[in-house]
Amino acid sequence: MPQAEAIELNDVTFSRDGRRVIDGLTLSLNERRIGIVGRNGSGKSTLLRLIAGLQAPDQGQVRVCGVDVMRERKAAIRALGILFQNPDHQIIFPTVEEEIAFGLTQLGHPRSEARTRARAALAAHGREDWAARATHTLSQGQRHYLCLMAVLAMEPAVILLDEPFTGLDIPTTLQLNRLLDELAQVLVVVTHDPALLAGFDRVLWLDEGRLRDDGAADEVLARFTDEMRALGGADPCWQ
Repeated sequence: MPQAEAIELNDVTFSRDGRRVIDGLTLSLNERRIGIVGRNGSGKSTLLRLIAGLQAPDQGQVRVCGVDVMRERKAAIRALGILFQNPDHQIIFPTVEEEIAFGLTQLGHPRSEARTRARAALAAHGREDWAARATHTLSQGQRHYLCLMAVLAMEPAVILLDEPFTGLDIPTTLQLNRLLDELAQVLVVVTHDPALLAGFDRVLWLDEGRLRDDGAADEVLARFTDEMRALGGADPCWQ
């Protein structure tokens, strides 16, 4: 998967209800594993949506693998995938096979071929028996897994994850984490939990839409954790 210049932001600004949420960010993200931390309201999820092209910046430009994510939407869909915190905000089809096939039709595959590829994707994960299952019958963890399989079937170079393990039990979290660790794609993970970013190549610390810190994961996370604790909480996940 291409990693050089995977994600580039040039003077990106975004405001909501008169408040500057992202304030003139310029970044070049080339590493394989990138984390984003910050307090609630710091702009983490907004930044992810800007990278995905789901929101347009007020100014500046976002490019993923050389693609302008707002102006070249078809190419952007090929370049990146996104996993939301709540899989129910992402799943729209009644059966598992249809859900996975939808993204493939968006890439231009004929419907019959998309279904064949969807079944192959399920088989690759040992989930052939899920094909005809109703999506509403899946557990929370299984729905997260379905969303990930649907993204992987599209073979993007970059995958964006917004609080990917929220609401999951420990065994499911460990299973999904192992799967993510094995992926060749560039991963960008937004989380409140610094422990999830241990071993990452790079971590960004956002504060009121600005880059407060940026560097090696262990160094940035240590400074972030120390400050969160100094603000009065024993556990930075709850700040």
